[in-house]
This record gives sequence, C-alpha cells and structure tokens, in this order.
Amino acid sequence: MSAQGAIPAASHAARWWHRLDDGRLQCDLCPRDCRLHEGQRGLCFVRQREGDRVVLTTYGRSSGFCIDPIEKKPLNHFHPGSSVFSFGTAGCNLACKFCQNWDISKSREMDRLMDAASPERIAEVALDAGCKSVAFTYNDPVIFAEYALDVADACHERGVQTVAVTAGYIHAAPRREFFAKMDAANVDLKGFTEDFYMRQTGSHLAPVLETLEHIQNETTCWLEITTLLIPGQNDSSEDLEAMTRWVADRLGPDVPLHFTAFHPDYKMTDVPATPPATLARARKIAQANGLRHVYTGNVHDTAGGTTSCPGCLEPLIVRDWHAILRYEMRERGACPHCGTGIAGRFGAYDGAFGRRRIPVRVAV
Repeated sequence: MSAQGAIPAASHAARWWHRLDDGRLQCDLCPRDCRLHEGQRGLCFVRQREGDRVVLTTYGRSSGFCIDPIEKKPLNHFHPGSSVFSFGTAGCNLACKFCQNWDISKSREMDRLMDAASPERIAEVALDAGCKSVAFTYNDPVIFAEYALDVADACHERGVQTVAVTAGYIHAAPRREFFAKMDAANVDLKGFTEDFYMRQTGSHLAPVLETLEHIQNETTCWLEITTLLIPGQNDSSEDLEAMTRWVADRLGPDVPLHFTAFHPDYKMTDVPATPPATLARARKIAQANGLRHVYTGNVHDTAGGTTSCPGCLEPLIVRDWHAILRYEMRERGACPHCGTGIAGRFGAYDGAFGRRRIPVRVAV
C-alpha cells in the first residue's frame, strides 16, 4: 500500500452493543460501557455510532506490520525461538499515564493507519514468512476484536497460530469468544490495587482478574503475565506479595510471570526508570510464593531470562533480553536431565529467530 495519503475509514459492523431506552447505543465490549449518540466515538476512539449501529472504524487497517521474536511479546513458553508476525491498529480502551506505546495506542490520527490487509492476506504473508504465529499487539486487540477474530480464523485455516497481547479489559461475553480463538495470550496485570488501576489507568482491577482466571481455567489458550514495575507506584513488596500469592493460588504455579522495567514516557516523564534491583526483588518474592517461572524484562539479565527445570533446577533455555543463548529442552517440553515436564507450548527447536525486527509492507 502506498504511503501517499490516508486510507479511508473502514467501517465494519461491530458486535456486542445494545440500544438504551433513551435512544443511545451502548457498547458492550468492555467495562467502560460507552453510551453513544449519533457520530460519537467510545473512549477507545475506534468504535463509533453510525446511525442505528455501532461500527469498528479500523477494520482491515494497521499502524504497521513487523516480524518479531516471540520472546518480545513477551512469551517464553510458547514456541521459543520462533518468529511472530505482529501488528496493531490505533486507539486503546485504557488511559494509562505510563503507556510505552502511546504514539500508537493513544493515537487519534487515522492517517497513522497506512497499511491495510484482509485477514486472509495477513495469514498468507505470515505463512510465507515462516512465522509460527500472528500477534495482535502494539495496541490492545480487544478494541479491534472483530478484525482480530477474523484474522484468527484465517490463520487457523492455514496452520498459523494466534497471540493476543492485551490488558484483558473486556466483558464476559466477548471475552469468551475472543480467547476461544487465541492460542496464546500475554496479559498486562498493571498493578494489584484498585487505587492504582483507577489513578493510573482510568479503569478497574476486577475485570482483569476475571480475564486471567477465564483464560487459565476455561480455555486452552496458553497464558503468560507481564507487570511493568513503576518506581513508587506498583512496586512495593506488599503489593508484589499480594499479587504473586493470588497468581499462585488462583492461576497455578506454572503460569510464567514477567516483571519488566519502566522507562520515563508519555505522562510519566518525571518518574525514574526501574532499577534492576527492583526487578530482582520482585522475582525473589514471586519465587518465594511458589511461582516456578518468573522473568525480568527490558534489561540485560541472563538469570532473570532463563527457563530452569522446576525439578532439578538445571537451566534449560538461557536468554539475554530477546535472544536465546542456549537451548537444551527436549521436544514437547521435557528436561533432558531429569525428564520433568515444563509447562508451555513446545515443539521442534530449529534455532532462534534472534533479536531482529523486520518491518513488512502488506498489500490489500
């Protein structure tokens, strides 16, 4: 697609809405429950009322396509070393002051969406590029759920898997449909208090916890969790104790948990970057509470990037940032030293894609 000028808005009928007695249309996708008069958009900016229906204005349009290492999502137990075909759109249904992708997720400029592709075309390009999966990322795929679900169907028809990188802020009915078609998800658990969620994201904690429990207990979707640790905001030992105990008790000890470093950005440029010692402290707390696979991210830390056998404690996958330095796991995820099974989705390891990031242009 040529970069000469904006692509016209691609209005696509939205699902999950109903009419109110006062004539407004309520979007039922996420807990914001936006109530729309004619022409109004929801907080996410991409769901809009047009006449007597709600539409998704970004269907088939992207802020860009890239081939990434799967470890960048981050997913450490989902086909390690493989490449993933990644894309996002624009907008978001949260209002995080610390957003690290704010230029995309907070965008109100539709002319940022310079790439367009049908679901079938995305699946074909991903397959031709040798990607194991397609990731809905960069901004939250919940807000372009109709597009993501159609892409997932096209991918599955061609043997390509799908990954959602999401904050998990979604209502129960669309949640069931959405995660039923995802092969893996990394959910941002942004903190563990209602106060943090309200002050820093403009949302609520409970729906996110419900999403985590639904994925882990009611779907076959592989789940990993990421928490961006922000100095003085969500990094207290008390909060980390409560969060990691909840994960162990409600989701189980094998769910991988990633603690990643914050850098000053968007509306938090006055907050310092996360010290590596904070990540190390969080990791120790999580491990002490029974979690078997706890990682650090956005820093060079081979100890915090290593997958070890929970049985004999031997290092099996050694990583530095997104790069795999050593891989010793048997196919299907078993320790070669003691035979203990490692939770995750594993297969034949053909070498690592590495830390490359390859932009791709996709024609309609």
